[in-house]
Amino acid sequence: MIVYASTKVNFREDVRNNQIVEKILADYRRNLGHSTSRSEMDSWKNSMMYMSNILEDNDIPDDTGVAIEYKIPQTSKRIDIILTGINKDKRSSAVIVELKQWSDAKITDKDGIVETFLGGSVRETSHPSYQAWTYAALLDDFNEAVQEKNISLNPCAYLHNMKSDSVIKHSKYKFYLEKAPVFISSDAGKLTMERLGLQKI
Repeated sequence: MIVYASTKVNFREDVRNNQIVEKILADYRRNLGHSTSRSEMDSWKNSMMYMSNILEDNDIPDDTGVAIEYKIPQTSKRIDIILTGINKDKRSSAVIVELKQWSDAKITDKDGIVETFLGGSVRETSHPSYQAWTYAALLDDFNEAVQEKNISLNPCAYLHNMKSDSVIKHSKYKFYLEKAPVFISSDAGKLTMERLGLQKI
């Protein structure tokens, strides 16, 4: 189930007019039957502005699909952003973007786990690449359209507040980084050029 669905042009207009949080919340209540926390709404307000900046690139088609808060069937997992369109091979493509507002993180001795400040304290949590990659795997397993239409899935993570990549791109996480690259604040242009790959028809 998708909470909010639009096109690049309309999504960017909603952000520019400061209507994006209101629209996501209205769709959230209608589709999920309940509201959400103020912290999640604040997260939408912050992160969607950065995604809108990414989509400013004229090479990304105006009719690129933008889906927000996609609930993966048979799970409680929700994907932050899915961008849809056609790639250079003329194949339907979906770019899964895991958004994080983290400003820093610490390496742990556990596989695919980092430490960062969450919910008022420093906690262990999944590395964003691991998270995005598992979402793509779940989508591939549980979404019939992905299977039947042979849609190309391209997971990545965007940490728009993070300035240093020494931890989040550490070689310890190489396996997951190869599955789902991480982009930090200085990588915004690379996220557009290297990962989206959505072509004008």
